[in-house]
Amino acid sequence: MNAPTPRSSSAISGHSLGAAVQRARSDPAYGAFLLLRIGFTVLPIVMGLDKFTNLLTNWENYLAPWIVDIVPLSAHQTMLVVGVIEIVAGIAVAIKPRYAAYIVAAWLAGIIVNLLSYPGFYDIALRDFGLMLAAVTLGRLAYVYDPAWHRRTAPATNFAAA
Repeated sequence: MNAPTPRSSSAISGHSLGAAVQRARSDPAYGAFLLLRIGFTVLPIVMGLDKFTNLLTNWENYLAPWIVDIVPLSAHQTMLVVGVIEIVAGIAVAIKPRYAAYIVAAWLAGIIVNLLSYPGFYDIALRDFGLMLAAVTLGRLAYVYDPAWHRRTAPATNFAAA
């Protein structure tokens, strides 16, 4: 069985939503990539926005006391910064999941450390471990479906010929 050929994911961003859906139906790996990309775009943005409203929960309750002690901000201000970072992470996944997925995975690892560092949130830490694995999976799938950014380099000067 041949590996899928790398193609741009521009069907989701520019060309046609219908083409992306059709491709997801015919290529299960692309379908998984698309689902994870959408999920890791929307969910961090929603959770980040909720840090400003606390409609879903009081996010300050999830912040380890030792973090509150070392951060020069209040717990509320810290969670606002966390919210901004999560919004930016969601936007980054929408733009370039090939790289941003690993940033999200590292962020989730930090959340896991926070949750494991004091009792009462081990179940949420386990859930976030699953999310971290999904973010790494998105990064691996993006290796196939999201082309790499290539740096432009200046042409090499041949000093030997001069």
